[in-house]
Amino acid sequence: MTGRRRWSTEEILDTAAELLRTSDADSFSVRKLAAALGTDSSSLYRHFRNKTDLLRAVADRILTTAMDGYLPKGDWRQRITTLALRLRDAFGQQPQLAGIWGRYASGGTGSRMVIEEVLEALRASGLPDEEIPAHYHRIAVLIVSLIASDAGVSTRTPEEHEQGMELFRVAVLGADPARFPALAYYGRDIRPVGADRRDAFEELLAAQLDRIEAAIP
Repeated sequence: MTGRRRWSTEEILDTAAELLRTSDADSFSVRKLAAALGTDSSSLYRHFRNKTDLLRAVADRILTTAMDGYLPKGDWRQRITTLALRLRDAFGQQPQLAGIWGRYASGGTGSRMVIEEVLEALRASGLPDEEIPAHYHRIAVLIVSLIASDAGVSTRTPEEHEQGMELFRVAVLGADPARFPALAYYGRDIRPVGADRRDAFEELLAAQLDRIEAAIP
């Protein structure tokens, strides 16, 4: 009598990532993953303690992928910008996982690699050592938030996109000037949140790096 197949950690993460392409973290479960693999949940708990541990591992693998082949080039600003865009592009391939990264974070190898590079870049900027952790935190919050927001827009269906655009037009162009005078005045020039996302990402990041540069002695 043959025993049940033993799945490797990488095979489990591959299948989990595939399931998460068509679902979200709340509807995802270890039981569903086990069913997709043709095994029972207990066999997966040999690899991961719980669902959260598994989701963190899936998100961390995206970070590891983003860092694959990365070499620090340019000054500290270029290093952080290049890293941020690599992360954005990596999660752009699997946008459903961006929200998971923002929600559950990660403590794996990929996370350490990203943190290390940002800290090293900030150290190279000339900031006093005692100020680096606070600036790192602001950069991390900004990048995670922007990537998660971008992913949320990217995962909309065409029907959801069109519905959102119609609601935007009603809310902005149909605003009552007496009640919302500023909205009525600027309405025709306001763009939806999803417009020009890449430019907005880079401009917001650049603004944060400008603040850091101004703090360098």
